[in-house]
Amino acid sequence: MIPARRPVAQPIRWQQLWREAVTDAGELLDLLGLSAHADDLLAAGDAGFPLRVPRGFIARMRHGDPTDPLLLQVLPRAAEALEVPGFSDDAVGDLAARSASGVLHKYHGRALLIATGSCAVNCRYCFRRHFPYAEETAATGHWQAALASIAADSSISEVILSGGDPLSLATGKLDELGVGLGRIPHVRRLRIHSRLPIVLPERIDVEFCNWLADLPLQKVMVVHANHANEIDAGVSDACARLREAGASLLNQSVLLRDINDDTDALIELSERLFAAGVLPYYLHLLDRVRGTAHFEVDARRASTLMDGLRACLPGYLVPRLVREMAGASSKIPAEVIQTMAPHARIE
Repeated sequence: MIPARRPVAQPIRWQQLWREAVTDAGELLDLLGLSAHADDLLAAGDAGFPLRVPRGFIARMRHGDPTDPLLLQVLPRAAEALEVPGFSDDAVGDLAARSASGVLHKYHGRALLIATGSCAVNCRYCFRRHFPYAEETAATGHWQAALASIAADSSISEVILSGGDPLSLATGKLDELGVGLGRIPHVRRLRIHSRLPIVLPERIDVEFCNWLADLPLQKVMVVHANHANEIDAGVSDACARLREAGASLLNQSVLLRDINDDTDALIELSERLFAAGVLPYYLHLLDRVRGTAHFEVDARRASTLMDGLRACLPGYLVPRLVREMAGASSKIPAEVIQTMAPHARIE
């Protein structure tokens, strides 16, 4: 007698995992055994920026540790409500760089599309936490206004897909953009900035990888991890799928107080990234956005940390320390930052 065949378990679709994200700070603390710390960790309000974090990302946090570096990136704290001089709603000058609805043109040869305002995780240091997404979304109207703007400017060779998180869109919606970009002869590269391969690696599914592989452009995927503990086997597998689909993988991090402002932590992050096939790219000084001052690490401390990285790592594993400043023609590198007055701005 032939035994009955057991049904093959189907992987949980990323959309379901998205819907199951934790959106209540009390539940998050309870899951981590930290309910007793609620008075210390919970903000009086959410500062207009709600909590959202996938359960798979929570599973990488240390149970019972109120100083866990992943937890501190996502948990609303009272410090967000403080008004600190020098911190504003649009610290990097996004609104002044608009060239069409959801299209930012800051740097020569590149156009950045605000694809959506949705994210799988709401990082508390987010530099677009006050961005008017309801008014500025490039995906509206099947991307037509954005594509027309790009087609009209022959200097644009690279399109950068950002957000929110562009991978929160359905793959079919991304395909509309890919088809349109493929018809513009001067566009050579598509660069996608996404945190989803890190916080929700299930998003890198077969459908998405097939779309990426078939895209008639050079592909660059810039992921966003700030701490080595964010990179587990699921993330490494997702990165492998992205490489197999033909994407070059880079990482950008933000230097964050009490999270990764430590030489050993940054060294381990670079090592873990490279083991997953991702090259460290940028280490950003904090964008001075209202509600984020408690994360700031000053430029002199950052320079000392970079000296430690250069002393211990091969050059290709040392990210470039930069700051984005409103009105600048490029990211500002570390050697220039050190010659500037503290918190100087380019207007």
